[in-house]
Parts: sequence; structure tokens; C-alpha cells
Amino acid sequence: MTEQQPPAWADPAVAPAALDAQGVSRRRLLRRAGLFGAAFALGGSAVPAVAATGRGFGGEDPRLAYLVGDHHVHSVYSHDAKYTFSQQARAAARYGLDWMVFNEHANFGHASHGAALEHREILRARAENPRQLIFQGLEWYIPAAEHCTVFAAPGPHEADLLTRFELAYDGKLLGYTEGAAGATDTARNEAHAVKAIQWLAEQRRTGYVDDVLVFANHPLRLGIDSPHEMRNWRDAAPEIMIGMEGAPGAQGAAIPGWGGATSVRGEYQNGPSAQSWAGYPRDACLTYGGFDWATATVGGLWDSMLAEGRMFSVTTNSDNHRTVFDTWKNGDWAPGQNFDGTGRLPDPVPTDTPQPGSDFWPGEFSRTHVGVTRYGYRAVMAGLRAGRVWLDHGHLLDGLDVRLKRDCDHGRGVTLGGRLRVRRGERITLSVTVTTASRPNPHGVLPELAHVDVIRGAVRGPVADRDTWKAPDTRVVHTTEVTGRRGTYTLRIPLTAGEESFYVRLRGSDGNRHGTGYLGSAVDPHGPVPHAPGNGDPWADTWFYSNPVFVDVTESR
Repeated sequence: MTEQQPPAWADPAVAPAALDAQGVSRRRLLRRAGLFGAAFALGGSAVPAVAATGRGFGGEDPRLAYLVGDHHVHSVYSHDAKYTFSQQARAAARYGLDWMVFNEHANFGHASHGAALEHREILRARAENPRQLIFQGLEWYIPAAEHCTVFAAPGPHEADLLTRFELAYDGKLLGYTEGAAGATDTARNEAHAVKAIQWLAEQRRTGYVDDVLVFANHPLRLGIDSPHEMRNWRDAAPEIMIGMEGAPGAQGAAIPGWGGATSVRGEYQNGPSAQSWAGYPRDACLTYGGFDWATATVGGLWDSMLAEGRMFSVTTNSDNHRTVFDTWKNGDWAPGQNFDGTGRLPDPVPTDTPQPGSDFWPGEFSRTHVGVTRYGYRAVMAGLRAGRVWLDHGHLLDGLDVRLKRDCDHGRGVTLGGRLRVRRGERITLSVTVTTASRPNPHGVLPELAHVDVIRGAVRGPVADRDTWKAPDTRVVHTTEVTGRRGTYTLRIPLTAGEESFYVRLRGSDGNRHGTGYLGSAVDPHGPVPHAPGNGDPWADTWFYSNPVFVDVTESR
């Protein structure tokens, strides 16, 4: 593989005049982080420095730059998509993505032909544009459940890993998914999903691949990913199965006058299904401010997993198959050809008419920001695993830096995904540095952040009931109104360590649509709400979310 080069905004050899407004803003953030120049550019594929979790109290994290990416993008190598590999890669570059995963649907045609064909395109693209990080991935049909992103670090076995995994463990290919003959053998299917994740972990442990990660995709779209299944996947290999989509793709599904009268952001209008877990309320299969109910509900499923004291990351992505208002249509098959025989759709052809679609281009609307100290594939994967992640819709923010530290310390503290060790009753400060949007987003609107919410939850350890989806001690504990504030500013929120360990996470929005949270006003007085069917303009209801910071409380001395 060609030696990796940093993106233009991170390369001192690229003159500022050659950058667009987004690049200028990101270079400014990189300078502020103290990483501009060789300290960042020479990282290549190296793993970033590990944050000190500390034997003593407090803690210290490295200085971070945030790379923008999308782990869920489809091309002609997925049976239900449309665009060529190069169309998707060019769109990602146009909208400022540093990294992306081509996450093609499992299929016999993909395993037999498509994965190898796409791998050749990926190798060429890496050589021709070494400033863009392009991963090869698979959208796994989980036995007994929904879908997952699976992707590996570049290496000699990255494509072979995917096809071996696909043929041995994919629920669709095995006939274990909803609607198939083998779908009713729930115990066998759930066990097979766990074996699949353990197999991936073994390939990493033995060095067959340098690294591999898994994220659950659109987990509550149909309500079939039960809480115990998600916990089982995580526990099978917590270093591999590290999180879920906090917000799905298909965010353009309910643009007024475009989608159908029943359409919902994320294409969440088809749940619950016959195989939905009975413990979810019916409203669990909706999106709230474009986010999955599991993430958007303060005190809900995501918080119940965090309350066990273990990192479980959230992401957002495009899931791009067909872009809203796009005029390309699928090409026609040659006589006698089909996907199973080729592993690739015919190239799309242009028309003069907008074609059906629910998605945005990669990076156009949904962005996952990953904190790294260096530029490269393994750096991105290490940042994801560490939980140094925040996400936004509609380009709501240019930057976010979160630090939590003891008031008696002079260091930088710990950041997203980190752990701060404190004494009982000790005072600590949460510092949230916001850089507001400096340019109009792709919709032509300059986003404005209206508020920042701090959400705090007690850490109680592993749950007795693995189907628990509530965290009763999690709630919004602080809200700062920031309407009208521009540029870069820091909010400092004082906190006190009580008797129990806890975590804090952040959320904020443009302030356009709020309502009482799903578990009541005492838990979340102004949270995201579902939109009316067919009337979900995503650009008018944008949010950011961050991963948590954990605080381990110990006895005072």
C-alpha cells in the first residue's frame, strides 16, 4: 500500500489559500490541539499513543485531532445500491470525509465475486489518493437480528477475512434471518452470532488481520435486536464489538413532499416486525431527532449499557444506497447476467428525472468524528475502540473537545471514552470547548447550536437481567443555552463525585424541535421527539451527541 499522506488541511506543505472554508477551520482546530506538522503527519498507520488511565488519581489524555468518517457506505457491489465505487469516494472527498468504509451487503454474489472485485478498486484508490482512508467492509446479516458493519485494517487478508466470515456466519446466506426457514431456531441463531464475533476476535489475536471492528447497524429499526443479544455480542469480544449506530442513515426518507405519507427518518416506518423483541414499546421503532430510540432516550437502552461501567460507542453514517433528488438510475443487466453471477450491478446511467432515494452522500449530512493523535487506518480504529467519538447532523459543529478533570489537578484531564479516578466527594470540572459552524452546510444554511445538555448516570456494574433497557439513575443534569454564541468558546460545568461511580455524556441541538423525553420530564425535559409521518425535514432538526467519560469513585483518605 502507498505510504499514507495526511489530508490537505493537516499538511503544512499545502498553503492555506488552497483550502476551502472547511479545511481552514479544521487546520485551525489542529493547531489549537498542538498537533499541526510532523507530530501528526508522520503517524502513518501507527497506533496512537494510549491515554494514561492512571494508577493514581486523575488521568491524562493525549492531544487529539478529530477525523471525520462514515462506516456504512454502499456501491454497485451491494445488490440493492446504485453508485460506482468512484462516485461514492468522490462524494466523500467533496464533503470532507477523512475515512470511509465500503460496507457491502452479504450475498452469494458478493462472496463469490464482488468482494475481490471491489478490493482491486480499493487498492487502486489507496494508491491514487493516499490522503483518503478507505476501508473494505461487509454488512453482516446477524443471525436472529438486524445488521452489523464488519471491517478490518488494510492488509493481505482483509478481503479474504470478509468472504470467509460471510460464508460461515452470515444469517442471510445460512437462512437464519427473518422470513427464512431457519429463522425460528432462536437459540441456535443467537449462539451462532456470538460464535461469529468470537471468530473475528481470534483472527485478530492470531495476527491474520491487524485489526477488525464491528458496529450494530440501525439496531431498533425493526425492534429485533434485543438487549440481551446486544450485551451478548459485546461480551463475546468487547475489543471487537464496540458499539452501534446511534443514528441510522436514510435521513432524507421523510423530506416533506419527497418521501411517502408514512415515511420516517432512517426508514424506520416498517417496525415492529413479527420477530421484534416483546419487551420494547411500540415507539422504540421510531427515530427521535433522527436518532435511534436506543440512543435518543435518556435513561434508555444505551444508558443501561453504559451504566454497567463499560464503553459502548455510538456512531452515525449515511448508509448511502440512493441519494435524495439524484437523477442517476440503475443500469440494465446484459442478457443472462444477474448479481449472483457477477457480484456487481451494472453501472448507473444519468437521466433528467429525480429518482427514488432516502439517503445523503457520505459526509453530506451525517458525520462521525474520531479523536486521533496521528493519521492512518489503525489510528482511526484505535480511536473508535477507545470511544473518542462524537457525532453531528447537518454539520452542526466544526469542533468539540471534552475534558473532565479534578479541580486539584493542573493537567488536561480525560476525554471522551476515558476514565477519571477521583475520591468520594471530590470536586471536578467538565470543560466543553465548542467550535461553531463557520460556513453554510450542504443545504445552504449556516447551522446554529442552541443548547448543550449534560447527561449523568450512575454506574452500578453488570445487570442481573440482561434484557434490562432502562437506567433509572440517568438524567439531564445541566443545560446551557448558547444561542447566538459564535466561534470557539469553553463551557465549564462543576460536578461533584458522590458515593457512586458515574459517567457523563453530552447532547445538543439547533433548538428547533423539542419535547418531553421518553421517560418523562424529570429525566429529560427537552429532548428529541419523533416527527409526523412524511414530515421530517432533517435539516430543520439537527443534533450532536458525544460518547461518555467515566468517573471511578474510590474511598477518600
